[in-house]
Amino acid sequence: MKTIDEMLHLELLTADQHRQISAWIARANGPDEILKMPPALWQAVERASAVMGIDDDLLRPPAMDAGGLVCG
Repeated sequence: MKTIDEMLHLELLTADQHRQISAWIARANGPDEILKMPPALWQAVERASAVMGIDDDLLRPPAMDAGGLVCG
């Protein structure tokens, strides 16, 4: 929900889109139900995600030396 809120704050979603998406997520009983969101709402989320670079972040391999992270 935080990401959806940020999309609204950045004016990448309208208030109505935000309300509809938030309601859909709130009543979904898991990821499979979220995936059944109406296409127009998915398209709005996809456009906002592209502007925010979310897909790029998810596809980037983790930096093993980031922030003093010690593995092992």
